[in-house]
Amino acid sequence: MASNDMEIDSSPPRNGSKPSTTDQHTSAGAVAVRSIEGWIILVTNVHEEASEEDLQELFGEYGDIKNLHMNLDRRTGYVKGYVLVEYPTVANAKAAIEGANGTKLLDQTIGVDFAFVRPPPKEGKQGQGRGGGKGGRGARNKSRSPEGDGVKDE
Repeated sequence: MASNDMEIDSSPPRNGSKPSTTDQHTSAGAVAVRSIEGWIILVTNVHEEASEEDLQELFGEYGDIKNLHMNLDRRTGYVKGYVLVEYPTVANAKAAIEGANGTKLLDQTIGVDFAFVRPPPKEGKQGQGRGGGKGGRGARNKSRSPEGDGVKDE
């Protein structure tokens, strides 16, 4: 059953090593991460009167859409300005990002990128691990009560 095959997300790089060249990166340089079900992209600046059919038509040309979620405003019933589109493969998601990012949808330029990302490693912070690299337990100087505080025991 080919439809039940699962694409496995690789583990994050260890010991400050650089991510592999096969990782998918966002425009900000973060590494894209697969959700449990598939690869989810975030579409921003969506016109409030956009319909599900408009989005199916636009993003359907990049591959099979597994799920499309339009968050609607409860009061007005219009789209809140963003949409989540899920694809079964990273190739479809990457094609949608490259093809639809910066295009017009109902006279508004939309932005498209991966929804779930792992941030890029911070420069100069390698090897410090948890605790900020300040040392082990007890490394902090603690204040002590002064010996001659003027209080007599009676």
